[in-house]
Amino acid sequence: MSKIAYKPVGILLGVAAGAIAGYAFKEVWKAVSGDDDAPNATDEDRGWGEILAAAALQGAIFALVKAAVDRGGATGVRKLTGEWPD
Repeated sequence: MSKIAYKPVGILLGVAAGAIAGYAFKEVWKAVSGDDDAPNATDEDRGWGEILAAAALQGAIFALVKAAVDRGGATGVRKLTGEWPD
């Protein structure tokens, strides 16, 4: 039952995690590079190193935020229902 109850919560948390991670990436990129805009893969004015570094940083931030939000959501469901969502 907790698995079914967690589905809509998980979807909402996923959307929130994406928004938080996007904001965090922009701020971290700005602090690290001094540039307001992160490079796109097709930006011909940027080099391979900068594009790949931005992609790696973005992936790491998204994974970290998603894991933290998912874990927090599952912990919250266990506190409310007494069961860990699968």
